Amino acid sequence: MRPTGPTAGHRPDSPRAWLVVAAAFVAGFVVFGITYSIGVFLEPIAAEFQVSRAAASSLFSITGLVFYFSGPITGRLSDGFGPAIVVGAGALLTGASLVLAGLLDRWWISYIVYGLGVGLGAACAYVPTLALVGGWFERRRTTALGIAAAGTGCGMLVVPPASAALTAEFGWRVAFTVLGVVCAALLAACAAMVAPPPLGGSNPHRPLHRIVRSRAFVLLYVSWVLATTALFVPFVFLPAFALEQGAGLVAASALLSLFGGASILGRVSIGATSERIGIVALFKISVLIMAASYAVWLAATSYAALAGFAVVLGLAYGVRIALMPGVLIEAFGTQDLGAVLGLFFTATGVAAAIGPILAGTIVDHTGDFRWAVAFALAMGLLGFAAVVALRFGCKTRIEVPVQRSHQS
Repeated sequence: MRPTGPTAGHRPDSPRAWLVVAAAFVAGFVVFGITYSIGVFLEPIAAEFQVSRAAASSLFSITGLVFYFSGPITGRLSDGFGPAIVVGAGALLTGASLVLAGLLDRWWISYIVYGLGVGLGAACAYVPTLALVGGWFERRRTTALGIAAAGTGCGMLVVPPASAALTAEFGWRVAFTVLGVVCAALLAACAAMVAPPPLGGSNPHRPLHRIVRSRAFVLLYVSWVLATTALFVPFVFLPAFALEQGAGLVAASALLSLFGGASILGRVSIGATSERIGIVALFKISVLIMAASYAVWLAATSYAALAGFAVVLGLAYGVRIALMPGVLIEAFGTQDLGAVLGLFFTATGVAAAIGPILAGTIVDHTGDFRWAVAFALAMGLLGFAAVVALRFGCKTRIEVPVQRSHQS
């Protein structure tokens, strides 16, 4: 049976709560470090299998699609049966899929083994761990969410250059095998650290369609689809763009590390700022800055300019993704947060399905990465246009007619 309320050692803001934050941090480190290192592997994989950039980038799209559209299922399973088994399954799936992908000799099988296996494993590991954090905190929730979300930035800081170094020395197949073993071990440790939260666990499951149909959810969802469609363009093509400008492989992959490092600063600094101006206002500002940053990339003619773009985008992205769970809690509470978060993550799945493929097609047909950058700029501005209409304040709870947990 799941615990139905705070017990000794399982109280909000307790030392046990910070262990859950650590698990969420590590899970984010692994999942996003691996998922967004695909830009490092894009060129060698495309060359070996003799496929186009659009075909190679579709591997990223399939992985993202499975990852984010599996979120409602893995989140609901974690809400109902506890997170340890779900996260443990994620460890097995992610590690085994990476190792097997490094052994394949046919391109189409990669879509199944890597796309399905890594995507589903990531959903099992990441969605439940991040959703747990909000239910373990009352007083320091925003700070805890920021630290937990910083794991994704740290993963981007460490994993891409490590992947590039492994690929340069041993080839992409060996790199996949090493990453698979390490990821399985780290995620297994996360499974041992997680536990159901003391807040939001005592009420019956509520009908999620009421949340999905609410004005706040729709506006947030549309904005997230558009802005994240733009975000996937540098995730996949920024290293290749830098290579075309004359940068080396390690230097090109270091741009993703700069992005990840800057996003860490954005995530861990949100506590005091959000208290002053409000979570929703800060969320809107972060979306605007993300959109504006693509203009810097579009005009870039040097590595320094690309580095500046990576830093600005990373800072804004870090703030946005760290605030997202808090915005959902402000709107809908902590009850069934795993399922709510999983549903919202499907917005990223939609963006993953269309962003890299459209951008890759644009590059293949024009022969110029800058047209893909212009596409990202347009999507980013539309994303801000959608979110600017969001009107509930940081202290205003949008009521869904269900029984509430005792916290506000």
